[in-house]
Amino acid sequence: MPSTAYLPQQIFTGTEWLTGYAIITENGKVTEIMPTSQLPENIAAKKYEGFFVPAFIDLQIYGAQKKLLAVYPDIETLSLMRAYCEKGGATQFLPTVATNTKEVIYKCIDAVKQYWQQKGKGVYGLHLEGPWLNAEKRGAHIKELIHPPVKEEVAELLEYGKGIIKMITLAPEVCSEEIIQLILANDIIISAGHSNASYEEAMLNFDNGINTVTHLYNAMSPLQHRSPGLVGAAFMHNKVMSSIIADGYHVDYAAIKIAKNIMNERLFVITDAVTETNEGYYRHQLNLDKYECNGVLSGSALTMHSSFLNLVKKVGIGVDEALRMCSLYPAEVIKADHLYGKIAPGYAAQFVVINKQSELVDMVIL
Repeated sequence: MPSTAYLPQQIFTGTEWLTGYAIITENGKVTEIMPTSQLPENIAAKKYEGFFVPAFIDLQIYGAQKKLLAVYPDIETLSLMRAYCEKGGATQFLPTVATNTKEVIYKCIDAVKQYWQQKGKGVYGLHLEGPWLNAEKRGAHIKELIHPPVKEEVAELLEYGKGIIKMITLAPEVCSEEIIQLILANDIIISAGHSNASYEEAMLNFDNGINTVTHLYNAMSPLQHRSPGLVGAAFMHNKVMSSIIADGYHVDYAAIKIAKNIMNERLFVITDAVTETNEGYYRHQLNLDKYECNGVLSGSALTMHSSFLNLVKKVGIGVDEALRMCSLYPAEVIKADHLYGKIAPGYAAQFVVINKQSELVDMVIL
């Protein structure tokens, strides 16, 4: 595939803004960034009025277009999810399965495998949220399906989902150290969530390899003055990263600002997006700009781009940092920050095009 030059008004590389520069791409990757004045005459060039920023990454989304993955575990659903993500500026995502039966989880693994076999793009892997959670902090998860894991169950799942399962959200206090280390040894990210862990339990598990927290504040032991909980541990541990849902319903915007001031580059956003459905265990119904299941807040109606806008306009985070919270920091969590989250030589040629008002006007995905 021949080289192509893209000439936007400005480029945000992930660290700085460049004006008067071109992005050279070949075979789906960025090969060079150079001043437009130095472009070779024989290279094909495409001019854009907007600003190029790194494509977004969503590490937690459950379905799209009335197709929940847990209900419709197939290629069509994953394709609909990809389209939804791309409409919101995300080119990579982790389709997520909330607490469910073994049969459903295995069918979702099969769906991702088949999607990849047919050269489907965008699905980076699978995120399992449960069933190894704390029932006291279950939120909308099905209580009857939540349980502590046993080694045989975990080993079988890891073998079946080898290379496909990328992240597991669990409550560390209900899992043995042996099981946690088994999961980590399979190169799977463990995220602490739906957990009632004490501050001490959380800090110990963070020291022992758990390096991520799922949807900060929601469904976890809170920060209290005599019991700092999982929230306090996430604030205090200098290596742990955490996702947060920036819709103003799951977390007040002031609380996002507080967390950002403490955690800095350790905080990133997810959509936690679900879709309307009357089937399966999770019957999500849209209420205003959020979803509820049996009267319990169960998911968002966000895209990554609307999350970005909320960070800037509602939380007061600068554009540069808000962009990193949607791209670079999620890439770091999944250990893919050598491919995604920046516009630089060697990185994937996947860009969001925004205008001066930060509106999404186009996508470039090579």
